[in-house]
Amino acid sequence: MTNKEKKLKKQAGFSLMELLIAMVVMLMLLGIVSTLLSRSMGVRARESRRTDALTSAQAALNVMSREIANSGYGIFDNSVTRIANNGLILADSNANQIHFRANITNTGPQDDPIALQTSDPGEDITYFFDPTTDSIVRFDPNDNPQVSVVVNRISNVTFEYYNYEGSNSTPTVTSVPTLDTGRVRINVTVQMDPVVGQPDNQQVSFTSEVTLRNSNYMLRQY
Repeated sequence: MTNKEKKLKKQAGFSLMELLIAMVVMLMLLGIVSTLLSRSMGVRARESRRTDALTSAQAALNVMSREIANSGYGIFDNSVTRIANNGLILADSNANQIHFRANITNTGPQDDPIALQTSDPGEDITYFFDPTTDSIVRFDPNDNPQVSVVVNRISNVTFEYYNYEGSNSTPTVTSVPTLDTGRVRINVTVQMDPVVGQPDNQQVSFTSEVTLRNSNYMLRQY
């Protein structure tokens, strides 16, 4: 082989087989990178939606907890015994809604019925979940507007009632309140939006326990 032939052989390009192998390897690497990137974007979208869900749930809990804690303020069973009342409207409160009153402005003759002492805005409130709008709704007959949305994009809200009977410090938990209810647990659930590549029907739950500091049992602890 002459020097010229050797030089031409050294300058020869890739063969067809080598090109095919290189293309296959490149396609495999691109497929792996694309899969990893897709998963990364899916995780980011999932965490972003989780953060939004947690923010919504926390906002709802903060608003409800603040007002529910004041339930029973300034009111009592009657003008003779003057036993503290937890403010819960038993006939209108259950696992799906809570209705409570508080005499926040502390007005009205002491012998008036409880209902007449709670006729100002913020003193007669009902919270419930509206499934048609996925919202927690606040109803106040003395406010304007009477109905307002606390937070939307909520899947459900439920209430549990801790009842302290007599001097017993171990409560019973029920789905409806009693005259002995001294604490309320609020459970807020948020159904996260679907994300491509992530499991469906993911939920985030938040729970808050609110002490009714004006209930007869709680006042006797101080």
